[in-house]
Amino acid sequence: MTEAAIFVIFPLCLAFAAFSDLFTMTIPNRVSAILLGAFVLVAPLAGLGIAAIGVHLAAGVIVFFSCFALFALNIMGGGDAKLLTASAVWFGFSTPLFEFLIYVSIFGGLLTLLILALRSYENTILASGFRVPHLLFTAKKVPYGIAIALGGFVAYPSSPLMQAALAQSH
Repeated sequence: MTEAAIFVIFPLCLAFAAFSDLFTMTIPNRVSAILLGAFVLVAPLAGLGIAAIGVHLAAGVIVFFSCFALFALNIMGGGDAKLLTASAVWFGFSTPLFEFLIYVSIFGGLLTLLILALRSYENTILASGFRVPHLLFTAKKVPYGIAIALGGFVAYPSSPLMQAALAQSH
């Protein structure tokens, strides 16, 4: 049961956040709350000790303060900051966390370029009948939850929790 939770909860929350951000330009607070709450419940069951759980939570705190600074400078949205923080807890302070953050940066840059291209060809895209969420053209921001989700999908298999789940399932 623990392995199933590890395999499903994190990716499902990220997918929900990405679709929500794409279509509404918001990431519901409950997604980040579910990620944090599920980690606290699943981590001990997966065999992480108190010290390891503390390191995971410390990683979240460090990412939170970095994201808060970006939010205060109006560089990052609040939903993105909360989702990135809650996701970081699942990685802990480890190499996979840095991989995750690098992937998020890469996907975020590509996503930003794609959104800018879409916005510059808005009339052509709309005339072609291709369905694109209207907020992508009208909002002044980028749905960065998509980049966070993609980075999470790529980096998650190497995360400590996923590695523990894989080891227990064999």
